[in-house]
Amino acid sequence: MEQSKIVSSPLFNRRLKTHKSEGINIHKRLMVFSDGGARGNPGPAAAAFIVLSENGQVLTTNSRYLGLRTNNQAEYEALIAALESAVALHAEEVICHLDSELVAKQLTGEYTVKNLELRKLWGKVQELNRCFKNVRFISVPRTNIQIQKADALVNKALDEFSQYSGGKSPKL
Repeated sequence: MEQSKIVSSPLFNRRLKTHKSEGINIHKRLMVFSDGGARGNPGPAAAAFIVLSENGQVLTTNSRYLGLRTNNQAEYEALIAALESAVALHAEEVICHLDSELVAKQLTGEYTVKNLELRKLWGKVQELNRCFKNVRFISVPRTNIQIQKADALVNKALDEFSQYSGGKSPKL
């Protein structure tokens, strides 16, 4: 019997619906697909993620308007929220799929993080990594179906903010 449980994601400050079977979490290995985007660089930005079980079951999705950010900041913030969700789901292993080659390569150590703001976000990811036995970061193309779904959530959040704000973007 599947039961629902509500958990909180600190970054997204929302309650997320997750699923457990018989009260025992059976999702030890998770796949996350995260995406962030800004309309302008920097500009109004949003982040989104999808968390899947190892067998492809959608466990959690979420999106959020972030305010003014660069594209790379939005990418990191989406990943951080996805990892926070994976922590709440008690995952042991997380495979992170990102369409930002820069962020993926910074997280694998192939590139250094030179930007001060990105370094702070990189540090948050490193802290969250300690919650898991294993974390991998994989750069995937934008054509990946789950990344496309996350991207659609990003655009929906940006569109909703635009409608709510009357189309006025915050000033830089």
